[in-house]
Amino acid sequence: MASYMLRKKLSGEQRFPLVLMLEPLHACNLSCTGCGRILEYADTIKSRLSVDQCLDAVQQCGTPIVSVCGGEPLIYPDIEELVGKILAARKHVYLCTNGVLLEKRLHGFPPGNRLMINVHIDGMEATHDRTVNRDGVFAAAVRGVLAAKTAGFVVCTNTTIYKDTDMHEIAVLFEYLTELGVDGLMISPAYGYEAVAESDPDGAADIFMTRQEIHEKFRLAEQLLGRFKLIASPVYMDFLCGRRELQCAAWANPTYNVRGWRGPCYLIADRHYETYRELVDSTDWERLGPGADPRCEHCMVHCGFEPAAVLAANRRVRDMLKMAVWQMT
Repeated sequence: MASYMLRKKLSGEQRFPLVLMLEPLHACNLSCTGCGRILEYADTIKSRLSVDQCLDAVQQCGTPIVSVCGGEPLIYPDIEELVGKILAARKHVYLCTNGVLLEKRLHGFPPGNRLMINVHIDGMEATHDRTVNRDGVFAAAVRGVLAAKTAGFVVCTNTTIYKDTDMHEIAVLFEYLTELGVDGLMISPAYGYEAVAESDPDGAADIFMTRQEIHEKFRLAEQLLGRFKLIASPVYMDFLCGRRELQCAAWANPTYNVRGWRGPCYLIADRHYETYRELVDSTDWERLGPGADPRCEHCMVHCGFEPAAVLAANRRVRDMLKMAVWQMT
């Protein structure tokens, strides 16, 4: 990643992508409370990209990392072929899954340090199963994690924090996941999808936090979770805790799916573009972010602000040192 960023900066590019969010389909075997995808793409929920379309998107934006997400990517029929070909192109792959099918589909993937399996878990068993609206999902995800670690895969988890999330429970969860051998723990505040709020105007919006509430929640998180192997960078954590500001770099994590290049970002879909270059060149990035677009006012999600943290760290010696220490530990 560091050498890639250096090459881009030396070439004079002002904006360049870091992680491609690749959504080969939006169909899912769950209907999670805070997810906007199955609502936003209801009319194309049965559509999916071909492997060739996915590989073309990978080539268009040229990111060193590809996050294969969705929907649930493990129900994509050609997921093994897709991941294998992205790895063959010398990319790093985050395979994002709810874990329900992980144990069953695991044999189709090659273990290695360029493939990270990312399992979404939002709390201990009762909490997680309530969040995904189905019993037994937590247990299935844990079986998948154990099977993946036994088979030699790199495994991390992704935990979304909502207004009613009990951070003491997250500490217990992270202790448990650490005992299972998980290699890293990702954490991010939820984004208030408009589609979610519109589907349940009397209750859905109550699960999302304001910017001030995020600061308060993550200051507590920092105290409780500092001993764990958090994937979140220290600069991003400073931002979540309210110690510094960052300008969203949503362009650094472009999203490609069945409708095209989602614009302006992973979380907001004003329109879709045919090419990555059209997305970047046609979007007025200065009109996005907190203080500019009301939809961005309370967004502090990692897909927009973690790349901003990585890019900003190169401009301050203190941040560079913090990032270097974090990477070594």
